[in-house]
Amino acid sequence: MPETIERTHTYHAEAHAIQGELTLPLVSRILPQAFVKLPEHGGYLSERSASYRLESIVKYDHAYTQVSGHKEIKPGHGWNTLVTSVVEGLNVLEVVTADRVVSQIATEHPPIGYTPSISFLGTRFDNLRICGHPVDLKLDLNLFGERLEDDSPYTRSPGFVERVSHQHARIREQQSGLGGKLASLLERYNRLPESFAASSGDEEVVECSLVETAEGGFPGRSCGHAIHIPHFGTIYLATLKITHSDPTPDPLVWKKTLIELTMIDIQMGCATTGGTAVGTTRTNGTNKP
Repeated sequence: MPETIERTHTYHAEAHAIQGELTLPLVSRILPQAFVKLPEHGGYLSERSASYRLESIVKYDHAYTQVSGHKEIKPGHGWNTLVTSVVEGLNVLEVVTADRVVSQIATEHPPIGYTPSISFLGTRFDNLRICGHPVDLKLDLNLFGERLEDDSPYTRSPGFVERVSHQHARIREQQSGLGGKLASLLERYNRLPESFAASSGDEEVVECSLVETAEGGFPGRSCGHAIHIPHFGTIYLATLKITHSDPTPDPLVWKKTLIELTMIDIQMGCATTGGTAVGTTRTNGTNKP
């Protein structure tokens, strides 16, 4: 009688509150604040950060992060991972402010197969404002939809592909008149549905956002989840990247699924030059064998 090999799981989850680098009017690195990383065996860890300030350029009142990983106790379920980053009282150059920014990813890797179910429940912006004007956001926290029963990657999911392709199309339509200001955005979000599953043989990558639209009375223009503010720079909201990697002999199945979420990515290019990422979470567990 063949010996039964019990499956194991290697956890991967990390988060930080804020990170970045400035080159003008001063040269300064913003080291990852409240950084936390889950051990491969799972468990629970958290970090807290008191108020942070870099001159009068970037500051927040409080931040905390947490990561956890454990085997689900319910029969037929797999391994759960939760990663959270929370920033309160954010203020970037008196232009971007928010009472609270929450980035949260929850995954469950199945007992059979590799592709996890993914949830962003709890992810949100509380009182996000640009130049004092409220930002009216439409978020789609169900962007991934349900995990496919045959363990296919999300790049083969009709619902996910349709939602992301529509998002990319809106970005291409709305960028008219912005010239080269969002050139990098168009390069990253100009893929057709049939190319989502195209790969180099080692991985499949899709970039998108949990934000469908961002509107308000703020100066400048919005292009999907990107907002360009004259004399300041560009603000990218709830940017999301999914990477399938480590292929199995079956070309439709990948052993690893990396999900990266950054709630506010600011690229400044005027009186102040540099970049700041707020509320970043990342998770990529792996089932073995």
